[in-house]
This record gives sequence, structure tokens and C-alpha cells, in this order.
Amino acid sequence: MKNLFVKIRNIAVAGFLFLLPVYVVLVIATKAWTSLSSLGTKLATLFGLQSMLGVGGSTAVSGLLLILIWIACGLLVRVSVVDAFNKGIERLLVKYIPGYSTYKAMAEDKLQQRTRTLPYASVLVRGDLGWQPAFLIDQDAEGHCVLFVPRAPDTSSGTLLLATRDQLRFMPAITANQLDASLKTMGKGLLEMAHERVTR
Repeated sequence: MKNLFVKIRNIAVAGFLFLLPVYVVLVIATKAWTSLSSLGTKLATLFGLQSMLGVGGSTAVSGLLLILIWIACGLLVRVSVVDAFNKGIERLLVKYIPGYSTYKAMAEDKLQQRTRTLPYASVLVRGDLGWQPAFLIDQDAEGHCVLFVPRAPDTSSGTLLLATRDQLRFMPAITANQLDASLKTMGKGLLEMAHERVTR
């Protein structure tokens, strides 16, 4: 019974730590929106805006204020002093909020529509429970390989593994980017991509 309680506690703690950055973002967003809503309501009343394009006047004004703040901050970041201050705050967030850098990188990729080209080969490596998708990082003439086995859906973290070529199945028709995209969606589409494309 005690072991069961410890396992449940560990799972709950892991779930809390996973969601902590989300909680922080939600709290900050809620506080910011609450502050802007009161100001937006006052401005909408001042200008007599009942609605704008079918949206309530206070909500529309609050949204516009938020966008203006983003633009102002985007301009301020170009000033070296403000940029240095921002980087200092970011270092603190990375240090004290688990997963902050991962979520920031994911958000930047989505917002800026960036795609990084991964210069690795896609392989399957034999594990205790079956075949695991991995990236072939390096190999020598004797057939020893260095692999990165990514964790899904956060493919920026995972484990390094040393293996030999006979423990691998190569997937030459699946690019590292395609494999990465599939793992980000918990392996969706991986079977279709790997079907009849696996070689030894």
C-alpha cells in the first residue's frame, strides 16, 4: 500500500512539474487581461463604443491595447539596455521554471514559422520492449553508433545511446524532420511512413 502511495505521489509531482510552466503562463495572462479589461471598459465607455465588429466594446479595446503593448515591447527590445534586462529575466525563468526554455522554443517555432533542418538519419533501434525511433548522430568505421532517442512529444529532450549497426534499422525515406514532426504528435503517422521503408 505504501509503495502504491509513493508511485501515485511521484506521478502527481511529475504531472505538476510538467504543467507548472502552463500554470505560470495562464496566471500571467489572466492577470494581464484583468488589468487591461478594466482599462478597456473605461476607454470604451469614454468613446461610447458598445461593440466593434460584433465584439463587446470593452473586449475589443482590451484586445487592441494588448496588441499595442506587444508592439511597444517589440520595439523596446531593440534597445540594448532593455534587451539585456529581458535576457536577465529570461535566465532566471530558465533557472527556476522547469521546461520554460522548451516551451519558449516551441512557441517561437510556431509564431515565427521556423523549421530547423535536422542533419541526422532516421533509424529504429532495438529496445527491451520493441523498436524505438531515434536519430543517428554519429558512427565510426567499425559500425559503432551514437544515437539520440527523443522523448515524445518534447523531442528536444531524450537519451543518448551507444549501439552497433546490427541493432538498427535504417529508414532512408523518412527525413529527420518528418520523424521529429511525427514524434511531436505522439507518433501519429509513423506507421504509414515506416511501412515498407525500413532497411537493414
